[in-house]
Amino acid sequence: MEWMLMPFKRYADFSGRSQRMEYWMFALFYVLVIGALFVFAMALGSNPGEELTGAEGFFLLLAGLFVLGSIIPSIAVTVRRLHDQDKSGWLYLISFIPYIGGLVLLIFMCIDGTPGPNQYGPDPKAHGSDIFA
Repeated sequence: MEWMLMPFKRYADFSGRSQRMEYWMFALFYVLVIGALFVFAMALGSNPGEELTGAEGFFLLLAGLFVLGSIIPSIAVTVRRLHDQDKSGWLYLISFIPYIGGLVLLIFMCIDGTPGPNQYGPDPKAHGSDIFA
């Protein structure tokens, strides 16, 4: 659980490096929370075309607030993953290229970081293990 919440602890920290475990556990946490909130909203919801019920609207509001609150940590952990590969964080902007940008960034998130220290800091794997290594 610590890996999933680490990007929230380093909320707006765009410096340093993050290993794959931190990135992918955060991504899993994000999907699980959003999925659970939408399941609750739909389970308590009404039929299509009808007005939202109070409970359904509440869970959808929580999902929206979670998405808004997760934007900065999501960008920060992605930038730190790029730093782990000795790439500039500005490379994140490649994700705005239609169709291929997100795919290229996904591939970068799967690549292992540079071993040992680089210009962005010490190797984060030196302090722990990575199950995806």
